[in-house]
Amino acid sequence: MRKLVFAGILATFLFPALAFADDVKGTITAINQDNNTIELDNGKTYSLPGEFDYSVLSEGMKVIVFYDTEGNDRYITDIEPQES
Repeated sequence: MRKLVFAGILATFLFPALAFADDVKGTITAINQDNNTIELDNGKTYSLPGEFDYSVLSEGMKVIVFYDTEGNDRYITDIEPQES
């Protein structure tokens, strides 16, 4: 039991910057292919994977973005069109 508690405490100190998953609904206001990012109408920027097919996105498109956060950065793990 002591070893388990010690391992938990040690993990807390060794891994403080774990990524957290979340999702958001919004409208794409900007697409920046040079930086691999999109901006939503909430004013936040989200990073797309390196090799992404931008032909499926357009400004004004309503989407649901699933993303991980690491510090202040948001990395898209999935993006789906939102039904009107």
